[in-house]
Amino acid sequence: MKFVCKINQYIGSTSEILSKLDTMNGLVFLKDQNHPVIAFNPTHYLIYKNNQFVFFKIDSEKQYEIMDEFPIDSFLQFDSSNHPHTAATFSGGYIGFVSYDYAAKQFTSVRERPQPAFYLGQYESFLKQEEDGWYFYSDTDDAEQQWQQLEILFNQDTQVKTLFLDRSLSPRWSPAMYRQAFQRIQDYILAGDCYQINLTQEFTAKSQGSLLSRAESLWNLTDAPYAGYLKLDDFELLSCSPELFIEFNQQQLVTRPIKGTMPRFDDPELDAASKRKLQSSEKDQAENVMIVDLLRNDLSIYAETGSVKTNKLFEIESFNQVHHMVSEIEATLKPKVNPFEVLMSALPGGSITGAPKIRAMQIIEELEEAPRGAYCGSLGYFNFDGSGRWNILIRTIQKFQDELSIWAGGGITIASDCDAEYQECFDKVSAMLDLLNTWQLKD
Repeated sequence: MKFVCKINQYIGSTSEILSKLDTMNGLVFLKDQNHPVIAFNPTHYLIYKNNQFVFFKIDSEKQYEIMDEFPIDSFLQFDSSNHPHTAATFSGGYIGFVSYDYAAKQFTSVRERPQPAFYLGQYESFLKQEEDGWYFYSDTDDAEQQWQQLEILFNQDTQVKTLFLDRSLSPRWSPAMYRQAFQRIQDYILAGDCYQINLTQEFTAKSQGSLLSRAESLWNLTDAPYAGYLKLDDFELLSCSPELFIEFNQQQLVTRPIKGTMPRFDDPELDAASKRKLQSSEKDQAENVMIVDLLRNDLSIYAETGSVKTNKLFEIESFNQVHHMVSEIEATLKPKVNPFEVLMSALPGGSITGAPKIRAMQIIEELEEAPRGAYCGSLGYFNFDGSGRWNILIRTIQKFQDELSIWAGGGITIASDCDAEYQECFDKVSAMLDLLNTWQLKD
């Protein structure tokens, strides 16, 4: 790095730092499994919205160009020899998100929301939290000027507009409507179209103010390892995701699908019983192994023959609100494989589509009454050497203009119980919904 400087003044919590940098272009935060990074001012970036790419180059002229497709070869430049691998944390490279809608349209026809569906920026200036505090890193020619601008912003008393909802978040489906969709899936399973469908529903409300103003409360509530935040003009994405999609490290990659959920309880005996119930659930194990097989198949396209291995199967991991069943798969990539191509070929993740994947996405498009947008997509980064981490955007709130939404769902198989699946939607986000619903405007 050309420029590294420790931030000596007190600048508060992560959301307070982000608030001070709210005017920065392409502002993004990744918790990255307790290796937090805040990036801003990308040197150039791509946004996909309204069926077109717009490429921005941030220089004195602020050039932009409209494109029909993603210029992968010219935009993404990976070079492991010039950027040797160190610890798997962000050290300069590409950060962004891929929406479920954008990923799914590679394989089948899907509707899209009017909000951004894809974003990728090249970041050479960022803040990184180390053991002894936050540091500013920059590899740009104007690094010292950026540092001076940061010092000014850090010393200002800046607050973003507080988020309020006009009413409680309401589910798109009533229990009766959910039952109709559930039964349709059972019909498809019996007809041999699919084995599993991840059926989800949206909770929506009108809102005003910045989603960032409530970020710290949500992150503290969930304590999710792959949390994040991204702001693009009038679009905000706030993730409390517990799920790693793919980690890239040299030629090795790891994916950790979640499939299987039980609620947590304050009573230790009830909580332990809930965990044991998940551990012994044949239905959840069957769902989990379906997704493991699907991901093994997705990764095998780019992996060395015989290198795809299942390291862990049906492990139980406990988060603040739920217990999850998690498995782990690793693979060795073939030489000269572009990691972005691997990411895109595996998206959308099997844990949030079903199996077989393409038919599952077609059924999801038929039954769900709105495009998912960013939900069930992926947020993450690639370093310039090709290493990086990408999550699955579950437990994620998206706000476009004044429309705020959060989604939840679960995998439906022939062994599923409709009432239990409907309740699982609420189990996964009930704590977040309860908190969000306290932020209503008072009459």
